[in-house]
Amino acid sequence: MSSLLLALAALVLVCQVMAALARRLGQPSVVGEIVGGLLLGPTLFGGRVTDTLFPADTRSLLGAFANVGVALFMFLVGLEFDPRVVRRSAGMMGWLCAGSLVVPFGLGALLAFRLLGDHPSREPVVFVVFLGTAMAVTAFPVLARIIVDFGLLASRVGGLALALAAVGDVIAWTVLAVVVLVAAGGHSWHLLLLLPYAAAMVFVVPWLLRRQVVGRLPQSAATPLVVAGVLASGGATEWMGLHLIFGAFLFGLVVPRTGLRGGFRERLGTSIEPLASFLMPIYFVVAGFRVDLSHLDVTAIGELLLILLVAGGGKLLGVYGGARAARLDHRSAAMLATLMNVRGLTELVLLTVGLSLGILDADLYSLMVVMAVVTTVVSGPLLRLSSGSSLKGEGAPGARLPTPSRSEEGR
Repeated sequence: MSSLLLALAALVLVCQVMAALARRLGQPSVVGEIVGGLLLGPTLFGGRVTDTLFPADTRSLLGAFANVGVALFMFLVGLEFDPRVVRRSAGMMGWLCAGSLVVPFGLGALLAFRLLGDHPSREPVVFVVFLGTAMAVTAFPVLARIIVDFGLLASRVGGLALALAAVGDVIAWTVLAVVVLVAAGGHSWHLLLLLPYAAAMVFVVPWLLRRQVVGRLPQSAATPLVVAGVLASGGATEWMGLHLIFGAFLFGLVVPRTGLRGGFRERLGTSIEPLASFLMPIYFVVAGFRVDLSHLDVTAIGELLLILLVAGGGKLLGVYGGARAARLDHRSAAMLATLMNVRGLTELVLLTVGLSLGILDADLYSLMVVMAVVTTVVSGPLLRLSSGSSLKGEGAPGARLPTPSRSEEGR
């Protein structure tokens, strides 16, 4: 027990220091936390830091904490999804989705065919689809924070970016769910329960929350029941052959936007956020255990440059082209393309799922994690450049997202 407590203290301290450093450099906290996880992994000192601070008997327990953290994070992402933002931009969504999803996905699929030679897969089709999805994803929480920091919350570009990221995240996670089912081979009859499970989540859970949980219990008692529901939903999808992230995400989506007394929904996110913020660095460290950049050779560096080119170029060119086709002006299209290139934590979750299922090998996983960090880091400077220096990176004091919670602030 003492080794587990010391390991928790060490990783939280390192990640918090790195997060504070990232904020001082004008970056989202998640960048510092991911880098902190990498520093504690085997990349430095041949893994001796990892072996000393995190003995083998504590890593499985840390993995359990990490799963709880990512479940709560995905619940908060689902909770923040606002269909009204999508409806307000419905007229442009066709062109924007084509640019933001289809173009990066297509380029990612072509890249996958190139990488299959050095990273063979048992399921080549799954590998291609997965890599295309990884190139198309945008990190909604990181994007939302950047929009607030740059004072774009009330702007047309900010609203379009939020709407596009929300639609893109739902589509990306849906595609990933299919990939997970195929890669995992399913669990025979367990899969038959997916439809009744989804129906129960959409029609029964909102009624239970309105009438039984929130309607009868005080906030202090209702919130733990919601957390239990999130974990149960994640466990259910894991048992059925999907990853736990899908069950947690869906639970956040079905929390009613109206009919919950006393502003329960608004306070729910802020109640759960501290626990998620504490546990998520554990997820970064557990992910960092699998990232080893100490053996990069010329071939790996070449692959990394190609991955960065496809990831950045696909999003920037695709979104810019789609935005121009939707009749946005040059500056707005450039700003929107830059915003949609943010990946951050959402990408890391997706990549870790791919590694755990054997879709990615350890070397390619490491390169993709670097890509996620780099594309997130460059988003701020690129946004200032694309805006013509009209942004100062200073959001309005006290700016709030038009969402039910402030979860993942700075991620």
